[in-house]
This record gives sequence, C-alpha cells and structure tokens, in this order.
Amino acid sequence: MNKMDKTIEFDGVNLHYRDSGEENLQPVIIMHGWGCNVDTVASIENIFKGKRRVINVDLPGHGKSTEPPAVWGIEEFTAMMEKFISLLGLVRPSLIGHSFGGRISILLSSRIDVDKVLLVDAAGIKPKRSLSYYWKVYSFKAMKNTVMLLCGKKKGSEIVNKLRGKKGSADYRNSSPMMRAIMSKCVNEDLKYAMPAIKAPTLLVWGEQDTATPLSDAKTMEKLIPGSALVSFPGCGHYSFLDNPFGFKAVVSSFFNL
Repeated sequence: MNKMDKTIEFDGVNLHYRDSGEENLQPVIIMHGWGCNVDTVASIENIFKGKRRVINVDLPGHGKSTEPPAVWGIEEFTAMMEKFISLLGLVRPSLIGHSFGGRISILLSSRIDVDKVLLVDAAGIKPKRSLSYYWKVYSFKAMKNTVMLLCGKKKGSEIVNKLRGKKGSADYRNSSPMMRAIMSKCVNEDLKYAMPAIKAPTLLVWGEQDTATPLSDAKTMEKLIPGSALVSFPGCGHYSFLDNPFGFKAVVSSFFNL
C-alpha cells in the first residue's frame, strides 16, 4: 500500500495527512487522540491495507500540522474537517475517531453523509465533576486574579501559565499555551445533543479499564446514537486498539466487511 505524506493549507492551518491506498477505493478518515499523531494510529491504518483508501490526519496542533490561529472549539475543528473532505473530493467517507478525534467524528457524522463511524475510546461526554474539582478550579481562579493584580498582565500571565503546566494533566503539561487553551475549551463541550442525529452505522470500541473516557461514556453513547453497538475489551485502557490489537483488528474487519 503506497503511503504518501501530504500537506494542504486552509483556514489558517497547514494540515499534514497521510494518504494510503488507491483513490478509487472507498475512503476512510482516521482522527487520532489529543497529544498523538498519525503514527499513533498507524496500526488502525494498516488494517485497511489494499481494501480502502485511508486518510490519516495530523489534527491541527499535532504531529506535523500547525496550530490553529485562534482558540478553536470542536465546532471549528469539525468545520475544518468538512472543508477538508470537500477539498479532497471524498464521497461518503467512513470516520474513525480515537479519544479527541472521536469528538470530531461525532459532530461531523451528525452533519454530513458518511458510510460508517467507528468511535474508539472516544471523548464527547462532559465528565462529571466532584466538589474537590470545583474547589480546585475556583481556588486557581482566585489565585490567578491575585497574581495578575500584583504582578501585572504580562508577568502575571507567565506565572499563571507555569502553574497551569505543573498542575494540569500530562496532555495539558505537554501542550503549548495555545493548545492548552483549546484543550480547556474542548474538554468542557458536551456532544450528547448531536448523537441522535448520527444516521450511519456506528460501532463503539472501548477498553473496560479506560479512565480517561470511562466505559459509562460508551454506554451513554450507545443509548443516544441510533442503532449503534458497543464492543468492550476486558483489561484494556484508553488505547484499546494497542492493548488488544488482535481483538481490535477482528472487530474492525467484521464491521467494515474487510
């Protein structure tokens, strides 16, 4: 299977993607999770070798793609992917989204005509927050206001960004200030409203030990997405496709009739 690295510039982003397979084959678009890139989901790409045209995308701010020019939410990422599909002339593509890529897949498939949707440990359900979480949030906001008042906007922003980097998740710490702002915006978006509008056959594949997007999220999605089905792997975490590659390949091959 020929793999060609390509770039396309639009919406203020230089988007890198890998185009594999013949153009006359049915297209499949793969969107990775936060902090990942096309190589992370290469094993998914390889399942379709010789049977589909696979477009494996480095989402903006990841891999070899440049960052968005502003603080994007899922709406902007989805609009970009709509335009990308149009620019490439793809007709009824299938969508595969892992984690953050699942968010885009959910909103995109609720809007356009797609063949099939595969959501892998996908984000999209706003996490339930504990009282301790809100205490941390409001304490941080109070500290931020105090620092900005005492140190001024420029110096205060530097101090606050350093503190955010120390206190945030690994994904958050490893992101640039722009991508941190984007992550904060996207993680609080709840896409349950869009799920009933998905008409394409949808399969949910999950790791039962996933702590980033728990199995309860998958069960909620299964209820909201018409006709969807859920397959879960015991002992697997947020990267179920890597934790159980043989089981994952068997499920995907069956779903896509490979």
